[in-house]
Amino acid sequence: MPIANQKVAGHAFLRQMYDDSYFPDHVVGQGKAILLRLCERIEEVQPSDLKALYVLTEAATEEFNLLDKEFVAAGSGIETVAREWICDEFRFVASAYGFTDADAEALTAGRDW
Repeated sequence: MPIANQKVAGHAFLRQMYDDSYFPDHVVGQGKAILLRLCERIEEVQPSDLKALYVLTEAATEEFNLLDKEFVAAGSGIETVAREWICDEFRFVASAYGFTDADAEALTAGRDW
């Protein structure tokens, strides 16, 4: 399903991670795919409030929890800087879909990275 939101469709997800050789592109690509699936789910479900949005971001956060194992296996990991970059992407997504008052911590509350 193509992304309808033009802000999202034109966004370069995880650009900083692609630009940093510490993070393998093929694993970063999996992270980008998680974020795009989150956007697709938001467009499909059209959450009416923050609680409904947080359910969707919780599922995406769980996917990133699993992806951290892929980063580690590739000699990398979701560490402090990457954590901030990923959280910034979650905030971007929330804002792009009109949830400008989303709590930054709540968007990725289930993270273990």
